[in-house]
Amino acid sequence: MKKYDYLIVGAGLFGSVFTREAMQKGKKVLVIDKRDHIAGNIYTRETEGINVHVYGAHIFHTSDEKVWEYVNRFARFNNYINCPVARYKNEIYNMPFNMNTFSKMWGVITPDEAKAEIERQRKEAGIGEPKNLEEQALSLVGRDIYEKLVKGYTEKQWGRRATELPAFIIKRLPVRFIYDNNYFNDRYQGIPEGGYTQICEKMLEGAEVRLNVDYFANKAELDALADKVLFTGMIDEYYGYRYGELEYRSLRFETETLDCENYQGNAVVNYTEYEVPYTRIIEHKHFEFGKQPKTVVTREYPATWKKGDEPYYPVNNERNDALYAKYKALADAEGRVIFGGRLGMYKYYDMDDTIAAALALCEKEL
Repeated sequence: MKKYDYLIVGAGLFGSVFTREAMQKGKKVLVIDKRDHIAGNIYTRETEGINVHVYGAHIFHTSDEKVWEYVNRFARFNNYINCPVARYKNEIYNMPFNMNTFSKMWGVITPDEAKAEIERQRKEAGIGEPKNLEEQALSLVGRDIYEKLVKGYTEKQWGRRATELPAFIIKRLPVRFIYDNNYFNDRYQGIPEGGYTQICEKMLEGAEVRLNVDYFANKAELDALADKVLFTGMIDEYYGYRYGELEYRSLRFETETLDCENYQGNAVVNYTEYEVPYTRIIEHKHFEFGKQPKTVVTREYPATWKKGDEPYYPVNNERNDALYAKYKALADAEGRVIFGGRLGMYKYYDMDDTIAAALALCEKEL
């Protein structure tokens, strides 16, 4: 006799949502994770009274009312609005590109003046059919915005020069001709008071959770415990890289506690020069309007992924999407294994997308 209805591989957001919904339907669930904590990449840990986003900044935003109502069952959200700034050398610009950005860059005041300057620079670039990311960006926003705010950041993020990256990576660059620094257009936005970990804790309440468990080291034994498996790890790893490795980008974090109250005056500052090795500095206390006497900052370094590293972002280009389609065909033929989440579905998901996808799976499966 199987002991559980479901074995959930991964105690991140996707696995946690599915676990809660399955238990509500009376299912017996075993959750395992290779890390020593739950909550996956949204894990937050308290340091000096500050909730530190251990795996990079996570700002919850959505226009899906159903998802917003759902997540609010597990935490109370504050009214944080994401307004990152970009630092290029010793110049500070507002993100996303808006009238505050253009006014600082060119001294323009009206939307028409800003549009005229962008159009002038686009014409000056004279690009017909963009052959790479650099040409695509120049054809969209002109040289000043590209050189100061796009080029270096993008090259660091992808680990390649912009002239070597395909044009389709940047389909558009959001340009707003209003004085509004709110990064997201979504109706709902905020940070859970007390951090993100509590959300998964509440979802997993009552479930058996085993941490520090390597699924692949004990696969046969673990599979034998449950009727079905929800796997939220890397789909290519599940199949032993049968068709080859999918590509990911990784990240490296350097976090330190500083003996000052306010280090940079903003939760997120992007560093857009190529010569600065990190892409951004996160000052965690500003997510929750903290007044603590100390502060905690994290420098975020993009990294080339290799087998054994933590995969953060799927690289959804034509080659990888074709390769994923082969793995998906294997997954679709499975009887008792379901794949979910960013790595299992090889798709970049924001937190609201993750919840929506998990709830859609619950609807179908449960």
